[in-house]
Amino acid sequence: MSQLDPLPKELPFRIISKTVGRGAYASIKKAIPLDSSSPVFAVKLIHKGYATKHGRISAKQLAMEVSLHSHIGQHPNVIEWFASGEDSVWRWIAMEYAEGGDLFDKIEADVGVREDIAQIYFLQLVGGVSFMHSKGVAHRDLKPENILLSQDGSLKLADFGMATMFEYKGQRKTSSTLCGSPPYIAPEILACGRADKRAPNSAKYSPDLVDIWSCGVILFVLLVGNTPWDEPSSTSWEFGEYVKTSGKSSDPLWGRIPPEALSLLRGMMSVDPQKRFTFAQIRQHPWYTRHNPLLTADGRISDPIVLATRMLENLRIDLSQIPPTTFTYLPASHDPTVDSGLNAGRFSSTQPEAPVTPIVDKDWDWEAPVLRSRAQPSSLPTGTSSARRMLFDSLADEPSMSQFSQVPGPSMSLTQQARRFRDICPPESLTRFFSHVPATHIVQMLSDALHQLNVPLGPVTPNPYGSPIVTLKVRAVDGRRQSLHGEICVDKQPLADGFEVLDIRFVKIKGDPLEWRRFFKKVVVLCKDGVYVPEA
Repeated sequence: MSQLDPLPKELPFRIISKTVGRGAYASIKKAIPLDSSSPVFAVKLIHKGYATKHGRISAKQLAMEVSLHSHIGQHPNVIEWFASGEDSVWRWIAMEYAEGGDLFDKIEADVGVREDIAQIYFLQLVGGVSFMHSKGVAHRDLKPENILLSQDGSLKLADFGMATMFEYKGQRKTSSTLCGSPPYIAPEILACGRADKRAPNSAKYSPDLVDIWSCGVILFVLLVGNTPWDEPSSTSWEFGEYVKTSGKSSDPLWGRIPPEALSLLRGMMSVDPQKRFTFAQIRQHPWYTRHNPLLTADGRISDPIVLATRMLENLRIDLSQIPPTTFTYLPASHDPTVDSGLNAGRFSSTQPEAPVTPIVDKDWDWEAPVLRSRAQPSSLPTGTSSARRMLFDSLADEPSMSQFSQVPGPSMSLTQQARRFRDICPPESLTRFFSHVPATHIVQMLSDALHQLNVPLGPVTPNPYGSPIVTLKVRAVDGRRQSLHGEICVDKQPLADGFEVLDIRFVKIKGDPLEWRRFFKKVVVLCKDGVYVPEA
């Protein structure tokens, strides 16, 4: 943490990790009770002065996040709220730690997931959001970054920094705050920003109805791995086509939606908020009620291991494809509002842009898991090429290796050994590969790839004896003019018999998980000569 602003002294728990997640003015760490080593929970530490100064967020809104989260954090599909407190500098919120990581990290960009899996997560999303609405609270920032998984693979809604009370004691109120992420927000939120300020009531929206629109976009993304448009405005050809054809768009993405789900999506994404489906109508829809072999009669996941195995089947990296040759990204210094119809600066965001972050602990808690293959010493004489191949082939049981295999899905031995969801779908990100070339080579390949994609990179000096060997900072603006920040961490992982393999992990700090996955895949294809792939 910053030397200027040390963490609160009298915390009623012990922090046991470095940073595991970060926004522009908040940092998330893991903690345990003072008198016990369990349970492990997450603590969000918010720098109050910084948030109000740089975050376009008011002190009232910060206090609102705490009170609303405590009001709604008692549902199986909402991150549970435990406690909160503050001193003059910091506000902290202790909450459930989502051990399953990011749902959308496990979804293939531009492909999506199988229909049965999309339906499971849609049912759980509707469960969590409709529970919030029953308490009079709307989320207003529903997007992939805010959808996490528990250790058994269940969906958990997170981040209530933009939540608002829209109904209290029977009285409803509308909003005018511009908030959310452009691909996921309802068109009436954008209309608010363009409205005539002299007619104050001309631009208000119902917070609960914008959540239903966002749930529709999230279902669309689950099914096809892409959003239907970059933003629902007149500057978007895709959105214009959707409006003009009353939801019967000729865009090929819509052609990939299962026919039964189409009418559900059109109902939830009605441009007229008053005609938008209610949760009662959603729950009666044939696609919502269709039989799902992955669910029990009472709607629970019947076999988390089967679910995890099927989720990984669509994750695929094709190393035979031609690497991208065009500059794909914009440097982070580029103003995202210049080429876009959207004035991003007017948006309230739970992860606002900021010139510098008060949370300066550089070390992330990568929690690099011990490789499964480490514990399998070879019975062959050390140093033989067959022993070496056997060691490297044992990497095939690492979950992230499944995206490079000829056969879709995790290895047979991994699924046979698995006892729970997280054994196959790990909490750490699947945007990761292994390399058997010298560290200086892979660092050069990564630097060249970033240069080719137009991602700026400062001077890089690998330390072959350090851990990590090197960390490359990624700060760019993606194709949707949204921020994409993260780190590429190159580290050594020991195998048995004194062999080592390089572990290259791409860890997203900020941005859309599907955009981060697209970025990861482009870099991997550009570095393919250094990527270790198990022999078929």
